[in-house]
Amino acid sequence: MIYVLAALLPPVGLLLNGQPFSAIFNLVLIVFCAVFGLFFHMLLLVPSAHAVIAVHMKREDRRHREMVEAIRRHGPPQGYRAP
Repeated sequence: MIYVLAALLPPVGLLLNGQPFSAIFNLVLIVFCAVFGLFFHMLLLVPSAHAVIAVHMKREDRRHREMVEAIRRHGPPQGYRAP
């Protein structure tokens, strides 16, 4: 659901995902792309793409941190051999 919100309302999606600096950058990006998007129409998709990628990267970072914390707490998976 956060991905749909990030695609349709990029700054709001970023704020709800806990990324206020990315939301501010996205607002600046929206203004820039709105001005130059009149000539280069593909630029109108850039703020939405930025928001979706930023949300995805934040979620992957959270998953990675949770996995590392679980390994620290419980040890490596059974059958794991260090290289």
